[in-house]
This record gives sequence, structure tokens and C-alpha cells, in this order.
Amino acid sequence: MIRKEVYFSHPFARRRSIAVRVGNIMIGGAAPVAVQSMTNTDTADVDSTIRQIAALYHAGSELVRITVDRDESAAAVPHIREGLERLGINVPIIGDFHYIGHKLLADHPTCAEALAKYRINPGNVGFRDKRDRQFSAIIETAIRYGKPVRIGVNWGSLDEELLKQLMDSNATKDSPLSTQQIIHKTVVQSALLSANLAENIGLSRDKIILSAKVSQVQDLIIVYTMLAERCNYPLHLGLTEAGMDSKGIVASSAAMSILLQQGIGDTIRVSLTPNPSGDRTREVQVAQELLQVMGFRQFIPIVAACPGCGRTTSTLFQKLAGKIQDDIRRNMPAWRKKYPGVEKLQIAVMGCIVNGPGESKHADIGISLPGTNETPVAPVFVDGKKVAMLRGDMIAAEFEKMVTNYIHKRFGTTRQHLIP
Repeated sequence: MIRKEVYFSHPFARRRSIAVRVGNIMIGGAAPVAVQSMTNTDTADVDSTIRQIAALYHAGSELVRITVDRDESAAAVPHIREGLERLGINVPIIGDFHYIGHKLLADHPTCAEALAKYRINPGNVGFRDKRDRQFSAIIETAIRYGKPVRIGVNWGSLDEELLKQLMDSNATKDSPLSTQQIIHKTVVQSALLSANLAENIGLSRDKIILSAKVSQVQDLIIVYTMLAERCNYPLHLGLTEAGMDSKGIVASSAAMSILLQQGIGDTIRVSLTPNPSGDRTREVQVAQELLQVMGFRQFIPIVAACPGCGRTTSTLFQKLAGKIQDDIRRNMPAWRKKYPGVEKLQIAVMGCIVNGPGESKHADIGISLPGTNETPVAPVFVDGKKVAMLRGDMIAAEFEKMVTNYIHKRFGTTRQHLIP
């Protein structure tokens, strides 16, 4: 049988960028777009930070950023790294430095060595005569320890001197740009001037990653388009202060999907504001789902499920689809090792006869549950062929067992397709 191919060729080629190694991960070049996340624990609390990094890693985060804001957090970094290694977790840890990063790195050499990358913001690395000196100190530390640096501009903390200079120059023009356009220009210039300074100090081009964070969708698209046209450093994408729940998800997806479709972006983070007791790993799931639905990468099996309508008054298909999705996420850390390629699996859980059989045939394994007033049987399709008709109260349990069996047969050592 010819398996249906759901991933498409993108009309835009990936932007060519320099390849940068961050720990055991390659960023840019021919490497796939990587998923990044950030902890919200107090880094000085070693145990809670290790637990959250481990959770983010198991959810699929390929790089994790932590706050390094004072002596206690800097001193904790090597212990966090050691604790992760004892757990067999080798995810690159990025240190996020603001204001006193130069001092923390100088005073805590074990922290400087334990981190896989440094992130600095040229808008608050130092002010006036201290700026270049303190920026240089961080870059020199990165050179000493062979670490890459992300120069991350944020429009909430722009270089005030550069902004004033561009504003003053703009005011003398016959056709001045808008304030918003000057801010865009400042963000881009701040990143490029800082990268140029880092290179002049001695940091090689293959140790530099840039980001230019803003909080509005159209601004992000404009700024990164400008930045991509003017350099070939790898770019980290993210809509800063994206917001909570659906607003944060929609805004981040809207902005980054347009840029990614144009080949712009080498790492991404979905910066969701969690509820007080919310799960931090949600931002990893959303980032993975964004890359997967656009066809750039495959992380977990796809579960197609109909939205429901007046023909599907039973909630069985909703419960079954949800349980299968939850089981997949829970088992994926182990499945990645045990069943190579399982992320390519396509499962369908449909609710009535209208589209149910057709969608189920297109999936690797699918079930079409009976809708309202339909015959109480559920045909199951495997590799496009109807292989079973399930009935009774155990339909959900029997289908879950068939999915597990299919995964073992197809992606296990025998790699045979299950034909029950």
C-alpha cells in the first residue's frame, strides 16, 4: 500500500544561516528548527530548578534557559548541571544575564563553564561608559570557555542612547519615519551593532545567535524580516509577553508561522504566561505542535478527531481521543527510544459515519465510532483496510489495545504492520 504523505514541500527555502553548536545541539545551518523553553523557578533553589528542567526536557524542550540574576543563582548552576547529569539529562542550559552578568560570570567561573550558552541583552548590559566595557567582559568570558552567546534585544529594554540618536536623526529628515518604524530600526541596529562588536572583540561568527523580541505580531514579522535580510546569524524567534492561554498561543503562532514559512527562524520559544498553578511544559507542547502542523518537524503521533456536531451526541469519541492523546504524551519519552519513528504515526478517532470511515482510512490506524441513531458498531481501519468491527461497552479499551499493538508491530524490532 502507498502510505498517504501528509507533509508538504514548503514554497520557501530555509534561510541560510551559520551553524552554531550549543552543547549537544546544532542551531542554524542545515539543522531543524529547535524548541526552546525557560524555567520560572528561583535558580538558587537547585532541586526545584532541576525538577522543572527535567519536566521541560521530557516534554521535548531541546534547550532550556534559566535566570542567573545574583550570586546565589550563579553558584547553583554547576549543582544544577550535576544533578541533571545524574538523571541522564544532557539538555543544554542557557544562562540569562541582565545588568550584572559580567560580574557574575567573573566571580563564578564554575557557572561560566557549566552553562552551554550565555544570553545577554545589549539594552541593559551596561549604561553609558560602562556598556562596552561590561559587554566586552562577557564576550571575553565566552571566548575563554568556548561558549556561544545569544545577543537578545528586547524592545522593552532598548539601548536608550541608540534610540535617541536615531530619533534625533529622523527628526531632521524631510519625510521622517514614524516612531514605530524608528523603534523597529533601533531593535535591528542594536542586534547587528552588538554582534559586530562581539566579533571585533574576538568571538567567532559561529558562536553568535541573535534575537529581537517584541510583543506585537506585526512588529515581530517586520523586525525579523529586516534582521534576516541583513545578516546570516542564526535567529531565535519568540513573541515576548505573548500572554496567557489562547491569546498567547494564537499570537505566538500567528507571528512565528509567517516567519517560519519564509524560512526565517532557527530556534523558537512560545512565551506563555502560565496560570499560578499551571504546567510550564505547555509552552513546549505548543511550540512542537506549531512546527509539526506546519510540516517542519515531527515530534509525536498525530491524533485526528472530529469536532463533533448534532450527529455526535455521545461523548465517547471525545473521551477516547483525549485519552489516546494523553497516553501518547506520557509515553513519548520512552517510545522515542523503544520505537524509533513512532512520531510519524497517524491516528484517527472519528464520531460518525459522515467523515469517519474516510478519515480513518487515511490514518495509519483509525476508528469510526457510531453517531446518534447509527448502528452501534465501530469499524477499525489499519493501513487503509477495514480489519475489525467493535461493539459493546469495551470499544474504547479494545481500540487502545489495537493502537498499542500496532505501534509495537510497526515501530518495534520487527517493524511489521499489524493486520489483525
